[in-house]
Amino acid sequence: MSGNLNTFLQKAEQKAFDAEHKRKLLFNIGKYNATVVQGKKQYADLEHVRKKVKNLKWKVMENLDKYLIEFESNFTANGGKVIWANDEKEAQQEILKILKKKEARMAVKAKSMATEEIHLNSFLAEHGIESVETDLGEYIQQLDGEAPYHIVTPAMHKSKDDVAKLFNEKLGTSLDLTAQELTLVARRNLREKYVKADVGFSGANFILPDIGGIAVTENEGNGRLSTSFPKTHIVVVGIEKMLTGVNDLALLWPLLATYGTGQKVTVYNTIFTGPKKEVEADGPEEMYVILLDNGRSKLLAEEKQREALYCIRCGSCLNACPVYKNIGGHTYGATYSGPIGSIITPHFKGMEEFRHLSNASSLCGNCTEVCPVHIDLHTLLLYNRNEAVEEGHGTFSEKMAWKMWRRSMLNRKSMDKPSPAIKNMGVNMLFKNSWGKRRAMFKFAPKSFNKMWVEKNPPEDR
Repeated sequence: MSGNLNTFLQKAEQKAFDAEHKRKLLFNIGKYNATVVQGKKQYADLEHVRKKVKNLKWKVMENLDKYLIEFESNFTANGGKVIWANDEKEAQQEILKILKKKEARMAVKAKSMATEEIHLNSFLAEHGIESVETDLGEYIQQLDGEAPYHIVTPAMHKSKDDVAKLFNEKLGTSLDLTAQELTLVARRNLREKYVKADVGFSGANFILPDIGGIAVTENEGNGRLSTSFPKTHIVVVGIEKMLTGVNDLALLWPLLATYGTGQKVTVYNTIFTGPKKEVEADGPEEMYVILLDNGRSKLLAEEKQREALYCIRCGSCLNACPVYKNIGGHTYGATYSGPIGSIITPHFKGMEEFRHLSNASSLCGNCTEVCPVHIDLHTLLLYNRNEAVEEGHGTFSEKMAWKMWRRSMLNRKSMDKPSPAIKNMGVNMLFKNSWGKRRAMFKFAPKSFNKMWVEKNPPEDR
């Protein structure tokens, strides 16, 4: 058993039976689900939009090399600088070069899953550079020393009282503060950071090749502040965030808002096309875009699973998944959790170490049902499982168990021959430490359906 699998199983058992954790998670997910229902009402034909966006993303992924080159050419013409990073280490080292050149001591960071993916905060801390999260949910998680819990809502597993207690411990505030007062405390603290920061980081929701720009969508305005005050703006974005052009945003911005938060459109939607021009009063003097691969090309090469790269990171599949709602985000041990994380993580970080995530699914298909881009998520999980077997990552005991099961299921006599008592003893011995730990053990019927059928329909009557 790999260390990742062992940790996953331990955390899963702990969270699945934590009633308070489940209550908070289901409460917050319930709020989101209710607003999404309302948000969908803005569409006259939602299915048409979903199919259109899926076709758009298909076109992008089939021609990704062309769009990447187009983006680099246009963004460079705008005065920006493009850096290609094959993996996490390359991205980190390129960022460090920039920060050393600027003699930076502090950075502010807008919400970005790509920077979480390359572990930017801890890397900068190792080199004596302070990195401050400015998204409220990310700020809460950073104060608590935790990674984001959810793609869209980093602190989804925390209640207002949890945040009040955290602020009391870390910032010395009163335990009686309201949600609004807690927000104002964070706002006051962060405003000082924006002014003092040498560098601002952001991710990008979409890459716009035709104008050489990136689009950022947010609800708090922290993204604009993080990218406007510092003299240097660094964007870290996965190459799969590419669109065909700026006009695609008319489809993508409302769809992302609807499925992510239930809004008609997110509050702040910004397009960055490079550093500020001479005629502009504010903005960064230098802007870099780091195009992050980190396993995406490997996934793109998979004919069946490349569809996962269509994801727009709305978080809907997490909110719908019965497994995520029981074990939570941190159990996955990866940047991306839930169904989409279970598909892409084995390709990004290694099938052998993370193949177990593709098994963390009931295959109910609810994730596929709610995906705004119609990604066939539960089928992609099956493809991952098949790939893991084909690559020989299964254990000997697992292979033997399936071999015996297949042999028994294909032979009626081998199914009928053992008595119910023998079956009970054999199966319950196998599953007493897994299924039997929390549930009643299996009990085979005295007579199988086959035997009852034969008794009711003797051969001479047929």
